[in-house]
Amino acid sequence: MEQHAPVIGFLEDDPDQAVLVEHWLKQAGYRVRLFKTAAEFRRRQGSEAIDLLLLDWMLPDASGPQVLQWVRDSANARLPVIFLTARGSEEDLVRGLNSGGDDYVVKPARQAELVARVSALLRRIGLAGDEMESFELAPYRIDASHRRISFAGKDIELTPREFDLAAFIFRRHGRIVSRDSLLENVWNMSSAVSTRTVDTHISRLRKKLELNGEHGWRLAAVYQHGYRLEQA
Repeated sequence: MEQHAPVIGFLEDDPDQAVLVEHWLKQAGYRVRLFKTAAEFRRRQGSEAIDLLLLDWMLPDASGPQVLQWVRDSANARLPVIFLTARGSEEDLVRGLNSGGDDYVVKPARQAELVARVSALLRRIGLAGDEMESFELAPYRIDASHRRISFAGKDIELTPREFDLAAFIFRRHGRIVSRDSLLENVWNMSSAVSTRTVDTHISRLRKKLELNGEHGWRLAAVYQHGYRLEQA
């Protein structure tokens, strides 16, 4: 499994269902974080950033729509969410989508369909493509194959680590990336290591790329969560 593979969170209290879906997602090349209760999900979201959430409707301490409302009201409001639930009526589907869900899969889920829906949603937010694929957030262009970033057509000198950090954050623009997830994905280090090195590199990157809002993008610190590249 690739170090930079998207991380899928799965909030599910049924251990058998959790293990099965985790196996399917790992087979498809994703990394997985399992949560058994809404309280556990809320507690761990400060440090364990995920790229997409699979959300069960019926949980021991909350309903799926209640969890989704908390997500949409949180600092990570743009987190993509797919309901995965046995509630398959049209009324439930409409309620799930109207409450802010991005997609809806009825249990028992079929492996190919579930993986396809996860992949499709990740593609929509720019995270399912090849890590070597170049992309743009005007006026910035990230040339992944040549490992360089340009601003308004001019290359910006970055260290290899700074490029990896910038590419990871740019691909997740609008969403929170935690310090722990940066240590894991950019530094390949345990989250038990001090995060001061992350803060130092973020500060340098902000200056080099002028991500202070002047050019349309701001690299902002989100208290107790991490960082977010957001439109100014």
